[in-house]
Amino acid sequence: MLNEIRTIYIDTDLDIEAYRFKGIMQKFPAHFHEYYVIGYIEEGQRHLVCKGEQYIINPGDLLLFNPFETHSCEQIDGKTLDYRSINVKPEVMQKLAFEINGNQDQPSFNQSVLFQSELIANFKKLHLKLSKDESVFEKEELFLYFMEELIKKHTDLTVLSQASEASHEIKTACKYLEENYAKTITLNDLSDITGWSKYRILRSFTKQMGISPYYYLETIRVNHAKKLLEQGLKPIEVTFLTGFSDQSHLTKFFKRQIGLTPKQYMRIYHYA
Repeated sequence: MLNEIRTIYIDTDLDIEAYRFKGIMQKFPAHFHEYYVIGYIEEGQRHLVCKGEQYIINPGDLLLFNPFETHSCEQIDGKTLDYRSINVKPEVMQKLAFEINGNQDQPSFNQSVLFQSELIANFKKLHLKLSKDESVFEKEELFLYFMEELIKKHTDLTVLSQASEASHEIKTACKYLEENYAKTITLNDLSDITGWSKYRILRSFTKQMGISPYYYLETIRVNHAKKLLEQGLKPIEVTFLTGFSDQSHLTKFFKRQIGLTPKQYMRIYHYA
């Protein structure tokens, strides 16, 4: 759409990303991120699925996704979506938790949606400061204050447990996909390494991980593509280093999950 705004701000001082999407209708299919996502709905109503639970989310709702937590969403009111979020790396979150209460575990959000959250005002103020690249002192103060409220009230301060909940065979399949993402992989490969039939691996993987093996693989590839684009590699180079069949294949999955094309993402880092 001509009136769409898709912007990402990279804050090197705090080592976080801030997203802003305005006027979009895009559906985001089941996917996950390697980092925490804290998002805020400004306008629009969406149907969200996270950890097998379904939600109707509205303006004023705060979204909390843990790393590797499968989720999807789509517009349901026929109107466009205005959305802001920040992405926090696991190591940054762990340091925050340690600074706040001395706990060295990696915290895990215990709710996916905080309906009409009182934290929205502080989140909006923080996001605005990040987008304007203002004083490091002020940004850090706002960030720590906001995250302290989240960590103390909305996490259990335990090590993320999703991987441990999966069976040995599914963890083996995940590890294989993560280590061989640049290669051509089939269900036969996963069947061979787990000793399960293709049908069983497909059904069990999807049930335990919340996403099919194929889309798990594509998500791993997109996450690696992000890192390579940040380093300045061109999309055509990234395509073959991450196992995508061609550049259009990369662009399709990258935009579905990140909300930007690979070229748009590169521009954030001043490479294009």
